[in-house]
Amino acid sequence: MVTLLEKIDLKKELKDFYNPSSKEIAIVEVPKMNFLMIDGSGDPNTSQEYKDAIEALFSLSYTLKFMIKKTKDVDYAVMPLEGLWWADDMSKFSEDKNAWKWTSMTMQPEQVTKDLVAKAIEELKKKKKLPALSKIRFESFHEGKSAQIMYIGPFSDEGPTIQKIHEFIRKNEGTLTGKHHEIYLSDPRRIAPEKMKTILRQPMKNK
Repeated sequence: MVTLLEKIDLKKELKDFYNPSSKEIAIVEVPKMNFLMIDGSGDPNTSQEYKDAIEALFSLSYTLKFMIKKTKDVDYAVMPLEGLWWADDMSKFSEDKNAWKWTSMTMQPEQVTKDLVAKAIEELKKKKKLPALSKIRFESFHEGKSAQIMYIGPFSDEGPTIQKIHEFIRKNEGTLTGKHHEIYLSDPRRIAPEKMKTILRQPMKNK
């Protein structure tokens, strides 16, 4: 008997949150979703801690994907890297990248459970030495009401677009809450900086 493999397209199912317009800022209500998360600090361009975090996140995400494909007959594409960014003193955020704090994360489908994550971590430990693996946690994250836009271009030029989002929130009688959120849809190793796609999102609340 041949078992049919169910294929799910999470980006398509969640297109309002993973494929927004690049032409205008929109307000969305982001639902609760489950993530693998890891916290750290420092300049992402030079930090070994950041590099280790990304390697561990994707290694675990792919291990989970193949475990679910094998045991539950469900296949899906691993979701993109996301990041929450802030600093203890936000007035210096744009001046000193070494003072940055971050949570790097990857969204997980409903088939992923805490028990499965624990099992996948143990399996990975036997195969690879990943310094950041022990720092990963699995938890739900409910961002709620947010303003977002698809930004196309290099990371270094995001500033004006982020400012536009903040101004948009204020014009819509809102205030900023939560942490600046970025979702990386392009691989900087393969795509020219001016063509890279990044979702920029800012949680908000009404005054």
